[in-house]
Amino acid sequence: MRKTDWITVVGGGLAGTEAAWQIAQRGVRVKLYEMRPRKMTPAHTTGHLAELVCSNSLGADQVDKAPGLLKREMRMLGSLMMACAERATVPAGGALAVDRDLFALEVTRRIESHPLIEVIREEVTCIPEGICVIASGPLTSDALAAEIARLTGSEHLYFWDAIAPIVTLDSIDFSIAFRASRYGRELGRDPQSESAEGDYINCPMTREEYYAFVEALVGAETATLRDFELRDERFFEGCLPIEVLARRGKDALAFGPMRPVGIRDPRTGKRPFAVVQLRQDNVAGTLYNIVGFQTNLKFPEQDRVLRMIPGLQQAEFVRYGQMHRNTFINAPVLLDATLQLKQDDPSRRLSSTADPRAAIFFAGQIVGVEGYVGNAATGLLAGINAVRMLRGEPLVTLPPTTMLGALCHYITHADAKHFQPMKANFGILPPLEQPPRDKRLRGAAYAERAQRDLQAVLESKGILNDILLPAEG
Repeated sequence: MRKTDWITVVGGGLAGTEAAWQIAQRGVRVKLYEMRPRKMTPAHTTGHLAELVCSNSLGADQVDKAPGLLKREMRMLGSLMMACAERATVPAGGALAVDRDLFALEVTRRIESHPLIEVIREEVTCIPEGICVIASGPLTSDALAAEIARLTGSEHLYFWDAIAPIVTLDSIDFSIAFRASRYGRELGRDPQSESAEGDYINCPMTREEYYAFVEALVGAETATLRDFELRDERFFEGCLPIEVLARRGKDALAFGPMRPVGIRDPRTGKRPFAVVQLRQDNVAGTLYNIVGFQTNLKFPEQDRVLRMIPGLQQAEFVRYGQMHRNTFINAPVLLDATLQLKQDDPSRRLSSTADPRAAIFFAGQIVGVEGYVGNAATGLLAGINAVRMLRGEPLVTLPPTTMLGALCHYITHADAKHFQPMKANFGILPPLEQPPRDKRLRGAAYAERAQRDLQAVLESKGILNDILLPAEG
């Protein structure tokens, strides 16, 4: 392997920018490649780094929830994403949600102003020489995807991800819709207080309205997918288009994104038969996305069907839903828990002059991790390990008792024949030795164990001791 004094990162999304930041903060130069805006993807709309293309929510922020635990671990590890998210936070109950534009601009500002990061706006069509982190994301360009397939010797797997529609606040009919959060638990407020109206906007449905909506949804026309997207029509269960979910049964939505549990109409005191929730999408509070309403319906069909939702009859849609291809590698076959490409065949090279597999790390959604925070977290670990490889230090494998360690362990040890993307959840953690009898306390017990074990790794491996630059870069 030809020795260089820099590390290459491919992809300017959440994982790529987090990896680049971790590398540069440790005093190593970074070449960060991002093809946008020179070449756009079907889902992105700007050239900003770390653009969020689906929801603006980063998930629950309480440490006794799996996504919240992952966030705490990232904060302990000095995450750029967490620092930027705190600068762009919008109200979302117990979740961490951001103004997507402010968030992307903050990440872009910090990355582009870092003295050790060179942002190169070009498409990468072959694997770079030297140590590199490939974080090209679920919309990896065809040329690079072909190169990765040639490198790994296996075909890509595809699944679908869908974007939810966004409406303007002023166009919502509040004579029908109302504000509330489920049970008020997310807010930590007294449900009887005047300030406890909640961060979510709720559109209630009667039984008749719900079944009429489902019938229209099932019969609506979907967008035609392009030829290259028809190779493997598979859907990730955590991000099903609503029309796909509705076809599973007339009550599927009522037990899914439209479940009414914990919601009562303050004007009647009764629980609706079904409810559609909207969550704030920007800091100004002028835009709201329809929670869980990813869809691939044609735009005119969305305009027709979604206006059947009570309170949205006159809604102004600033973005309709759409669906796009996501690409991920078969991580159990290809990766170690360090996120390094396995060296099962170190003699295999991309060309006579290129570097062997040992110099390559993968991170982000392309490894089969779901969720914004999970993607960024894998970039964080890949960045740390890329530096350690450059310096000849042992690579870090995080304990599976931590949420990040559990995610990396899962994607690299799952059944390769039935591998599906995974998001942060307590089910992938090892069982507690002495679990609390009250199941409601188990999340806190997992979090306590994870914090203890991660802190031990930080102290023994010196992971934070090698950070040479201030946090602002």
